Amino acid sequence: MTAAAALLFFAWLANEILKGDTRQFDDAIRTLLHQHANPALTAAMRAASFVGSPVFLVPLGILVVVLYVRQRRPVTARLFVLTVIGGELLDQVLKLAFHRTRPPAFFGLAQPLGYSFPSGHALAACAFYGVLAAFAAARTESPARRWTYRVAAGLLIALIGVSRIYLGMHYPSDVLGGYAAAMVWVFTVASARRWMRRSRATFRP
Repeated sequence: MTAAAALLFFAWLANEILKGDTRQFDDAIRTLLHQHANPALTAAMRAASFVGSPVFLVPLGILVVVLYVRQRRPVTARLFVLTVIGGELLDQVLKLAFHRTRPPAFFGLAQPLGYSFPSGHALAACAFYGVLAAFAAARTESPARRWTYRVAAGLLIALIGVSRIYLGMHYPSDVLGGYAAAMVWVFTVASARRWMRRSRATFRP
């Protein structure tokens, strides 16, 4: 149900972008964030953006996989790799499909290569940190701890998305599209995993 809702939202948003109907929304949010710029906030936003970048996520992902394997959780390790790498492939396919030009970057920063929609940082962060939080929550019986994992991941994912808008690397609609695409992918993988578990239980002799 969640994947279907995210897919419908992504389809609607993509259609609005193709028609140019998100321009006023995008410009208003970009201007609002840029009006509150200051050196300390810019440094914090650059740090948040870095935490969602491949330079940071790739070595961290390798470390996570090694830890899962050492904990004798090979299925979790494989599912994590599938979710993260699949999300990255999905992002590249969607970028090529929509060919949206990036907005002008703020603060004299270099313009990133590639297209703008959806935001790769938003999609990757949602898939990476979201699935980590889900795995961690599934390992504890404490409701408070489960919610702590989810809220912490949600705040980090949101911060990374805001940082991309603040720095001028993406339009707000790019970030929303990244989140929606990630939710479609993550919940599809989760649904497939549940289906496989039920199938093995049903046909087990």
